[in-house]
Amino acid sequence: MDQNRLVKVLESLANGVDPRTGEVFASDSPYVDKEVVSALSEALACCKKHYRPGRTNYIPHNAGKPWNIAEDAKLLSAFDRGMTIAEIARDFARTQAGIQARLERHGRLPAALPAKRS
Repeated sequence: MDQNRLVKVLESLANGVDPRTGEVFASDSPYVDKEVVSALSEALACCKKHYRPGRTNYIPHNAGKPWNIAEDAKLLSAFDRGMTIAEIARDFARTQAGIQARLERHGRLPAALPAKRS
């Protein structure tokens, strides 16, 4: 499910509205229960924290986080075993660009050339 749809569905549910029909949920529906509405609102807030309009995917939850020694060892081992950057990124919950940059840092890939300025 893309982010735009995810946010719309959670907003609808948190507001007590069926996202499929637009109808307001009955008063005995679990979707109007105070605890459920609170949980949906928290989930919506988490999604919006990483929401980027127009994107169809999530920012991986480890993107931008610091690396530790154990993760570096696992990264290098995975790469040396022939895993693709896409596979490693998925397994590490990081972006492909982040994986590539880390592999460059450890000398497993050549450093990318900086973009030319006009």
